[in-house]
Amino acid sequence: MVNNISAGREVVIALEGSFAGLLAGLTAFVQSLPAELLYRNPNPAVLTVATVGENVLKCAAILEQVFGGLTANLWDDPFEWTLPETLSTCDRIVEYIGEVDAARQRAFVCFVADTDLLKFVSVPSGESRSLLSLLIETLVRASSYQGRAIATRKILGDAGQVGFII
Repeated sequence: MVNNISAGREVVIALEGSFAGLLAGLTAFVQSLPAELLYRNPNPAVLTVATVGENVLKCAAILEQVFGGLTANLWDDPFEWTLPETLSTCDRIVEYIGEVDAARQRAFVCFVADTDLLKFVSVPSGESRSLLSLLIETLVRASSYQGRAIATRKILGDAGQVGFII
């Protein structure tokens, strides 16, 4: 027997689970990160390389912008309050991710059925987008920044270590 609460919400539940998993993974990643690696540039000779912390903040900021836009029509770029100077420690970043997760929860409560995801919403560019396409694009973009953060952490962790291929 299908749970009546989830009947007709399979896609909503799957999407919400994907976002929740992304944020939980991001939190665990930041909590496991040595503080000295948070904003260390993996390649000081190249100034355009983003640090682990910058990639984490971009991931969370993308989610905050979309969930804030959907719930309160506040599509502001959270650039100002997600600067490394403001979120300078792992604990502060974890707290910020918690705030983003609360925004995610508020947004997904509004989706009563999968058909809600077919509705259109105006985005800052002025175009109308279906909620489903906006959420999927947001998940992909945020996941990309999470992957960059993980890859940068790996580079930093391997820096200075000599490896042999046998």
